[in-house]
Amino acid sequence: MTDMNGTPAPGGGTPAPDGQPGQPSSFQPVHPAPAASQTHSAPHGQQAWGAPQHGYAAPQAGAQQTYEAEPVHAQHAAQKSSGGKTFLIAFAGALVACVLAFGVWGAVDAMTGSSPATTVTDPNTGQPVVISPSEDATLAEGVAAKCLPSVVAIDVYAAPQSMGGMGGLEELFGYNYGYGTPQDQGGQELQMYSQGSGVVLSEDGYIITNNHVVEGGAAYKVTVAGETYDAELVGTDASSDVAVLKAKDASGLTPMDIGDSDNLTIGEWVMTLGSPFGLEQSVATGIVSATSRSQIMDATESMQSGGSGEVTIYPNMIQTDAAINPGNSGGALVDDEGKLIGINTLITSYSGNYSGVGFAIPVNYAINLAQQIIAGQEPTHAQLGVSLSTVSAQAAQRYGLAVDTGAYVAGVSENSGAAAAGIVPGDIITAFDGQPVESASDLMLDVRTKNPGDTVTLTVNSGGQEKEVQVTLGDDAATQQQKKAETEQQSMDQPQGGMGGLSIEDMLRLYGQQQQDAA
Repeated sequence: MTDMNGTPAPGGGTPAPDGQPGQPSSFQPVHPAPAASQTHSAPHGQQAWGAPQHGYAAPQAGAQQTYEAEPVHAQHAAQKSSGGKTFLIAFAGALVACVLAFGVWGAVDAMTGSSPATTVTDPNTGQPVVISPSEDATLAEGVAAKCLPSVVAIDVYAAPQSMGGMGGLEELFGYNYGYGTPQDQGGQELQMYSQGSGVVLSEDGYIITNNHVVEGGAAYKVTVAGETYDAELVGTDASSDVAVLKAKDASGLTPMDIGDSDNLTIGEWVMTLGSPFGLEQSVATGIVSATSRSQIMDATESMQSGGSGEVTIYPNMIQTDAAINPGNSGGALVDDEGKLIGINTLITSYSGNYSGVGFAIPVNYAINLAQQIIAGQEPTHAQLGVSLSTVSAQAAQRYGLAVDTGAYVAGVSENSGAAAAGIVPGDIITAFDGQPVESASDLMLDVRTKNPGDTVTLTVNSGGQEKEVQVTLGDDAATQQQKKAETEQQSMDQPQGGMGGLSIEDMLRLYGQQQQDAA
């Protein structure tokens, strides 16, 4: 997996044995896809005439839907009538042939100049979806014109010694190296080492972006609608990869309209906007490839990718084939109404650059965290109140566990929702609201999709007996405060320079954190 800010992750992936290609640096496992039928492309919303399969519903096995003219049988041709009647029959026959050859939509287009909508069934949800085969040719132009004034280019500056852990990658990627004039509090000149993107949330300059874009920065400049402002970091939520900047002395900016990421349809049109490779005000179009792509980046991955060096949880990400490249992180994913539906964050790629698989944090989730940050609050998340380990077949056999998949409860926090529900160490959680839980990571992601105060149903195997329990989720405010205090203390104790100020002992400690997760 690769972060998209100016601090790119090492390219490539883990080499495979026997000279096979390595796995992609992937935030989401790459599964082989069935071979697709070759079709001719058509503008969004239009039927690709002559395509071997209908574009909106999977055909039955062995079936192939085509639009072909029906043959004219001899007995029909032998019938006689008057000249006028013959003409009408011939005209009607030609019209029928047109309908069959070009499809109902094509015939209506020929007569009316417009294309009607049709209703099909979404194969993923079973719900009816209205499809309009016609589309305004200037859709992309209109959406870009509406949204670009709300898209921000972010320059991040840091002291030279804090850049020692980059290993020259900033020069390799070109777009994110250069020199600037900001100075830190001690008067030392800072260097610009990273660039990213952001989205305007308010007229007075609040901007949402990714935490990994601003991570390690000492000063920030933002460019909005051609104007450049100094910016300050309002706050971050490293565990969710969300951050908020404030453009100083800004007024009259154009906030982006907020959409609804809970109501997306696979295949719907989207646009990405941002600064790939530092190229400001860039757009690309595509579709929603998938939804609910959840994953956890462990501490080691985060550190190697130039992030915070702590566990980062990405629930229910939006997958898209609209181009996302280094520098797009923190930028906008918008729908065909120019409304923000996601914050561009990650890609899956062998090279570290666009390969057709990108991910965005859903706007409903990101905006909630940003609003907490703007309000001066420490962002909080739902918490079950347990420490967990993953149950595997090997562990089940070795320790005589009743099940071979699930999340093993290693500890329960006092006064937590789990404790109140009677969950005890040694229990194994196997389902969350009816959905299977196969690992500790599964349960962590499930919990993160909820809000503090929500009640959930857990299926628990306790001493070999299965039961269902209702749990009211708490929040992680106390955990966040403790983590923040520990981080500040480590920052004071650690020497600066080399690996971003991390010692070998710190690196080993961070690596060890992935051995036991907490939810």
